[in-house]
Amino acid sequence: MRIRSPERILGNAVYDEDRAAREAILRLLDKALEASDPRIAVKRSVSISRDKLYVMGVEYDLKKYSRILVVGGGKASGAMAEALEEILGEHIDSGVVNIPRGTSRLYKVRRIKLNEAGHPIPDEGGVRGVSAMLDMLKGVGEDTLIFCLLSGGGSALMTKPIEGVSLEDLQKLTSILLKCGAPIEDINAVRKHLSQVKGGRLAAAAYPATIISLIVSDVVGDRLDTIASGPTAPDTTTYDYARSILQRYRVWDSIPDSVRKIIEAGCAGMISETPKPGDRIFEKTYNFIIAGNSIALEEMEKHARGMGYNVVNLSSYIEGEARYVGYTLAGVLKGVVLKSKPTPKPTVILAGGETTVTVKGDGVGGRNQELTLAASIKIRGFRGVAIASMGTDGVDGLTDAAGAVADGYTYDRALTLGLKPEEYLDRNDSYSFFSKLGDCIFTGPTGTNVNDVIVMVAV
Repeated sequence: MRIRSPERILGNAVYDEDRAAREAILRLLDKALEASDPRIAVKRSVSISRDKLYVMGVEYDLKKYSRILVVGGGKASGAMAEALEEILGEHIDSGVVNIPRGTSRLYKVRRIKLNEAGHPIPDEGGVRGVSAMLDMLKGVGEDTLIFCLLSGGGSALMTKPIEGVSLEDLQKLTSILLKCGAPIEDINAVRKHLSQVKGGRLAAAAYPATIISLIVSDVVGDRLDTIASGPTAPDTTTYDYARSILQRYRVWDSIPDSVRKIIEAGCAGMISETPKPGDRIFEKTYNFIIAGNSIALEEMEKHARGMGYNVVNLSSYIEGEARYVGYTLAGVLKGVVLKSKPTPKPTVILAGGETTVTVKGDGVGGRNQELTLAASIKIRGFRGVAIASMGTDGVDGLTDAAGAVADGYTYDRALTLGLKPEEYLDRNDSYSFFSKLGDCIFTGPTGTNVNDVIVMVAV
């Protein structure tokens, strides 16, 4: 099991029914991590048979291509490159993939160069790697097949500023954007218009070759134009929109002059826009999401049904303030117990997405632990029910935990230890709370990220 010390979590159950609920949760969370493993995802999605290549059921005739190249970047892209090499072997001519600094030792590759780069602030390593990718793509023709391996973190890792913007200025802009409160979609809309590869510009550089993008999605809703800032996806945003974002979040006057000049030039039509839907450069570009939150939930659902549970899948679009999401989901769980709605016991309820926490206290925690703490208050006294929320990257907030588990007797167990759950919630101190109870979920860094998964069980 990928979750560490499961017996510790199971041993905290007061009743046998609670232990059964906790055990079901751990098994399902483990299934989510398995489904999100980038190596497994690549091997599940790509296969080769003689001269035929198959990607998620789509057939490609390898006799049409004289060479195969690999590019890409992201937190999971090193593992993806390793798995792709195992499948394609000598068919790969060369490749360059940008991965987080300090991680290349984790992977064994021969034909694909793994280039270390900075994250979340871009650095010279990212520029060096993207430059090597673009050099490799020069002169490609219709007889070239290009694999692009994309995953979360690719926006920072695949960095090459547009001419006129220095890396230093891009670093300053990134710091401003990450602090201004803008959602990732808006941050990436700005990034796309200052990059030589984001917003479909990598696809433009590779035209007229065939591109197969294998994507591990860390974006709620799996928007292709947002994951890693969409290097091989059409961009629907504009320079005008990028300017409006910077003005809306009141940072237009704070950004570097070079960035402001480029965006103003783009708004005036003096710089070409990013490629839009319908552009011919995308005619032979194929984007495949091989791992994501919805895929993880589907695998969990199959496994839960095999365990004999009724299953309600609430989708991978869960967003909002973590504690209020926790309250709401606890209400759904209570409906199963008290009214057999939306389905009778035994029931598993699944959800995914990414919540947020408005920090008002001085505690230590993360969105998954805060959601679980809030839910524990509302399910107090219910036997045979449990809830867990976990970040699939293995990190929840500024803690070493991935999330936490709670059941109907977590509240009273806390009271016996002198802990008042509401006070810990008010302080945003969920990590301290669950650490003292022994109910933190630990996985260590998982090497992937498909957002958060939430599991509720009523046995």
